[in-house]
Amino acid sequence: MAAVSLRLLSFLCCLFVIIISQASAQTCDNSRGNYTINSTYHNNLNTLLSNFSSHTEINYGFYNFSYGQEPDKVYTIGLCRGDQNQNQCLKCLNESRVSLADKCPNQKEAIDWRGECMLRYSNRSIFGLMENNPKVLVVRLENVTGSLDEFTEVLGNLMRNLSSTAASGDSRLKYATGSMPTSNFQITYGFTECTPDLSLQECTQCLGEAIADIPVYFNGKTGGNVLKPSCRIRFDPYSFYGSTLKLDPDAPPPATPLPSPPTNNNSSSQGKSNTSRIIIAIVVPVASVVLVLILFCIYLRVKKPRKENEIKREEDNYEDEITFAESLQFNFDTIRVATNEFADSYKLGQGGFGAVYRGQLSNGQEIAVKRLSRNSGQGDMEFKNEVLLVAKLQHRNLVRLLGFCLEGTERLLVYEFVPNKSLDYFIFDPIKKAQLNWQRRYKIIGGIARGILYLHEDSRLRIIHRDLKASNILLDEEMHPKISDFGMARLVHMDQTQGNTSRIVGTYGYMAPEYALYGQFSAKSDVFSFGVLVLEIISGQKNSGVRHGENVEDLLCFAWRNWRAGTASNIVDPTLNDGSQNEIMRCIHIGLLCVQENVVARPTMASIGLMLNSYSLTLPVPSEPAFLVDSRTRSLSEHDSMETRTSESANQSTPKSINEVSITELYPR
Repeated sequence: MAAVSLRLLSFLCCLFVIIISQASAQTCDNSRGNYTINSTYHNNLNTLLSNFSSHTEINYGFYNFSYGQEPDKVYTIGLCRGDQNQNQCLKCLNESRVSLADKCPNQKEAIDWRGECMLRYSNRSIFGLMENNPKVLVVRLENVTGSLDEFTEVLGNLMRNLSSTAASGDSRLKYATGSMPTSNFQITYGFTECTPDLSLQECTQCLGEAIADIPVYFNGKTGGNVLKPSCRIRFDPYSFYGSTLKLDPDAPPPATPLPSPPTNNNSSSQGKSNTSRIIIAIVVPVASVVLVLILFCIYLRVKKPRKENEIKREEDNYEDEITFAESLQFNFDTIRVATNEFADSYKLGQGGFGAVYRGQLSNGQEIAVKRLSRNSGQGDMEFKNEVLLVAKLQHRNLVRLLGFCLEGTERLLVYEFVPNKSLDYFIFDPIKKAQLNWQRRYKIIGGIARGILYLHEDSRLRIIHRDLKASNILLDEEMHPKISDFGMARLVHMDQTQGNTSRIVGTYGYMAPEYALYGQFSAKSDVFSFGVLVLEIISGQKNSGVRHGENVEDLLCFAWRNWRAGTASNIVDPTLNDGSQNEIMRCIHIGLLCVQENVVARPTMASIGLMLNSYSLTLPVPSEPAFLVDSRTRSLSEHDSMETRTSESANQSTPKSINEVSITELYPR
């Protein structure tokens, strides 16, 4: 068992030591002074620590004693984890006592931390004193797999919830445990604890500062401990604690110091004292044992039916999941017949991850079938689990995933069929765009915003789409928008490292600059794409170029130039002559806010929803959009040449040519 001993340089500096996963840790504080063997302080310390086991009346795991006279008085605190019974607690504290005698043989202040307890002594009063130093960090070596940002966010929520629970405990126990699912269907277990002598505010502060250390010192690690004199936290990918012990509802009396060393008393008073001690020593343990037995019997009677109910509930949930999975799985022959053997005449399009076919089931229901490429890199069970997660996403502005099919190397996704094709089919066609008056276009903008907001903030999974574009917005029979291809990254085993990726996926013109240039993406990347979509819907022009006469200009540049010049009406599609000018101008304003180069300045989807629905909300002034470096006006022939080169590039096997991609993060709401 390795030991750590450090010298505190001053009271003003925060020193800590990092340990690689070990069973215990000690700090020996030389700044508080040293004692010599067989000195008064040494004898007082031995007397104090050896008396822990005699205090069986304390069954809640927190000990606060003192012994001796100043300046050789010794103060000690012992704290056991809230799932440790009295025997386990005293055993752990005794091991700490032996370890401290070995590792800190002459320091007047020292601490020993173990998985189940903490023992601390000092030559000063430490009861009711919140202290953050010395601090020890115990780091687990394994790295997080999957989305690091998702793991960090879920872990932070878990630890903050546990901190609040622990801090609200009483003067006997400030302790909380819990777990949450993180990435790749793993579960992270957490634990927070304060010494019960702290107030709610002090415990909250102590634990809060410990939790703030997680992203600094444990970034990317699956587990670790932050150990401090007044509190500690721990998280790990396995369960390391038991059930919290039930305490008597009556609060305990305040702890009293052990009796001081005997002075010159007469033999009579000493005899009376000894008699009293013998009576107490006999009565208190017997009463305690009886009380513990009664409480244990009550605990068993209450626990058994509850445990049976929990097992029954888990079995029911498992059966529900199996039933749900079975209801989603289609027979391959059924899909093959529905698509007429995947005939070319049934083919609706070809995407980056496979072809899409129209089909009709035997009951007359129309479906759309995505036939995934055969190199997705996932096992059947993993693919099935991902489908189960994505299928639970339900929103009127999302294309509904009806199910899946697995047959050998074939992997099929079955979606609801949306009859009116995609937004680009209408908005960029000089004839068909007339079917979309301003009222319909305004509803489409609002529907897209609601769908993205659901993916970002309201769904049980957090999803960053990364390929929002006009062709991924489908229109139903009433021209309501439905976002397609969300969750595809999970279903094809894409790199899901939120924040930064070496594989750039998406569509040029819709990609945010920080993503296209550096691989950095976030929810604000989707906001940028939404802004481009809004400007396309209002102008009826592709983002790649607005044609005026023989010249072509980038849509963002064209919109920004006219906005600055006070000629924003030039941006508007001429067919929208019956639309509300206030609504149109406000939507242009929102679109420009979304495409700002400054990521922080872009609004969130929640803010965009408020902007669209509340005219009393004053909009900020937009700053310059991104991608104005090559913003010159080009001739029509130059533009056609650029589009040809872009098309040729898109057909090559570069990562940037891939469409139909999204990022899904497992994140409980």
